[in-house]
Amino acid sequence: MTKSEFIAKVAKKTELTKIDTEKTLNAVLDTIRDTLAAGDSIQFVGFGTFEAKERSAREGINPRTKEKIQIAAKKTPGFKAGKPLKDAVANR
Repeated sequence: MTKSEFIAKVAKKTELTKIDTEKTLNAVLDTIRDTLAAGDSIQFVGFGTFEAKERSAREGINPRTKEKIQIAAKKTPGFKAGKPLKDAVANR
């Protein structure tokens, strides 16, 4: 499903215009992004938790040259699904 298809589906369910739905969705996504960038997490009970995860530095191998390289530590976004979401997906 694309973002525009998602917006159309939500607009139909909420009886809002597609423009208002897109503004709302963009605000939600921006808030999630800003919260994770600040190092905080967001928990939606019954859905899941968005969090910034820390990846430690590690050694890797360049597949082209087979040379060992050092991969720096970094933060990555993560999502852990809640039990109701896992159950809904598993029962489909």
